[in-house]
Amino acid sequence: MADEEEGGKKKPSLVITIAAIAVLTLLAAGGGWFVGNMLAPPPAEKPAEEAKAVASAGGEHGGAGDKGQELAHISTEANGIVLLDPITSNLAYPSDNRVRLEVALMFKGAPDVKLAEEIHQDIMAYMRTVSLQQVQGPRGFQYLREDLEERVDLRSEGRVTNVMFRTFVIE
Repeated sequence: MADEEEGGKKKPSLVITIAAIAVLTLLAAGGGWFVGNMLAPPPAEKPAEEAKAVASAGGEHGGAGDKGQELAHISTEANGIVLLDPITSNLAYPSDNRVRLEVALMFKGAPDVKLAEEIHQDIMAYMRTVSLQQVQGPRGFQYLREDLEERVDLRSEGRVTNVMFRTFVIE
């Protein structure tokens, strides 16, 4: 009798354990794929096809001369916006950190390129006096934005209505 009781309590074999783990893994992978497709469906193909059609038709703004350029630049005389050259500078502290900043200026009326260049140099000089601690976090970025808007307003004597940040990177 003692032999029969021990024989009735067999441990599951290694093959059955591996098969159960494989089945559970496949179920988890399928469920993850299904939920992933529900949350983030694949993008529609229409915008890419429309862009190719516009490019093959000569672009929106012209003929053969604009093949490499599909979209109009933000800075045009018609809308009064001047896109400044990228500003790359070291920070005041720590001096091994650098900042890259791209800014566009919106003018009242016709844009003044000479004034925009002076503002560009002024922003670059100001960025060399800023420390990393001053621009950390959203509040620091807001203070930097307000400081630059104030400097631009003083330099332009009110001719610039808006300072638009395109990129701001600290490395």
